[in-house]
Amino acid sequence: MTVVVGVDLGTSGLKLAALDADGAVVAESEADYPVDRPQPGWAQTDVAVWRTALDDAVAALTGRLGDRPVAAVGLSGQMHGAVLVDAAGTALAPAVLWPDRRAASELDRWRRLAGPDRAALANPLAAGMTGPLLAWLAVHQPQLLDRAAAVLLPKDALRATLLPGTDPAVTDRSDASATLLWDVPADGWSAAATAAAGIDPGLLPAVRPGDAVAGTAELFGGAVPVVVGGADTPLALLAAGTSGGVQVNLGSGAQLLRPGVPAAPVTDPVVHCYADADAGWYAMAALQNAGTAWSWVREVLGMDWAAFAGSLATSAAGAGGVVFSPFLTGERGGVAGPDARGGWTGLSADTTRADLARAAVEGVACAIAAALDLLGPDAGGLVVLTGGGARDPAVQQVLADALDRPVQHVQVRSASATGAAVLAARGVGLDLVPQRAQGPVVEPRRPGGAAELRERWSAAVR
Repeated sequence: MTVVVGVDLGTSGLKLAALDADGAVVAESEADYPVDRPQPGWAQTDVAVWRTALDDAVAALTGRLGDRPVAAVGLSGQMHGAVLVDAAGTALAPAVLWPDRRAASELDRWRRLAGPDRAALANPLAAGMTGPLLAWLAVHQPQLLDRAAAVLLPKDALRATLLPGTDPAVTDRSDASATLLWDVPADGWSAAATAAAGIDPGLLPAVRPGDAVAGTAELFGGAVPVVVGGADTPLALLAAGTSGGVQVNLGSGAQLLRPGVPAAPVTDPVVHCYADADAGWYAMAALQNAGTAWSWVREVLGMDWAAFAGSLATSAAGAGGVVFSPFLTGERGGVAGPDARGGWTGLSADTTRADLARAAVEGVACAIAAALDLLGPDAGGLVVLTGGGARDPAVQQVLADALDRPVQHVQVRSASATGAAVLAARGVGLDLVPQRAQGPVVEPRRPGGAAELRERWSAAVR
């Protein structure tokens, strides 16, 4: 009857998942919260808001668990961002989050790094990463840095609220590697990048294994071990069990993940290289606009999801010549830049609403295919699909056609929270394998036929 619980701290909501010894999710709860945007381009949340959401979700889950004892808790969290805390782990200011753009001008500090130091970071530059945000704080709020004892990642700041009296300055490799302060080949903090940020190296947290027990918290009616945890993307990868090939997680955005890559310096990286939840590395190409673009299209066209996906049966492949660019909020680079925008082209008097909807599905699929190209050549073969956006069989077919590769949807409930639960189980000596529902393998309908669709899309969105 014992369960382990994973906590997933997302950007706009927190989710809990309890798994039994068979790896089945037996209970879930969640709580939403807003992102505070006090100025254009800013994105932040008070840690107290996260803690209140956690307390609410724990109370709800406790009622659903009945008399099942909780053996351990693990945390998963949104990547990047920065939370300054004092020696007791209390946040000194709101957490600055990954969508925040205030540090865009500070990226020049990283561009001026010596070639080997820049290459050792092995990641594209993004303003919402921890290093640039700290650089901005050093210039604009130096008094805050003077008061800080440590900088934490979001899930670490939440964990600190659970474990008063323990050293809060702890993170794991998967989160540390996504800060632009991490030397990938050396697998440790980069002295050069830390100097570029203009901060005291003593602010950086100690790095411990994700399944290490950080302390014991009063939760679920008892004293429960809490492990360090990890970043949300690699924990979703852990939950899905993908150990080779490519995984595409399709939700609000899209993340293309290739596990098992080498930790090597890269002079001008176009994809990310992050530590996984174990001792390895994965490459990631990310798109901001995927499910969010479909939500916008459905609102504009007045379609619910059933009608939107159903349009794939009433509009032929190619959408009557209509092409959709999904970049409504711009992109990070690689596939498209921050100034890219979305919309339909190729409309005619014969264009139907179903054509517009199909073009939107094909547009996101083509963007995913372009992101796959950024990961470089591989052995081909099956692409694993995860996330709610890839559940529909008709969408899976469009993805198979655009990628020109077979795809298979693997459903893992609450994937990042489930991955956190796996780490929690490891921390107390339990061997937990999440249950996974594997859908059928979907083959491309016309092998080699993706080239025409992608060429037309590329020409239209260029």
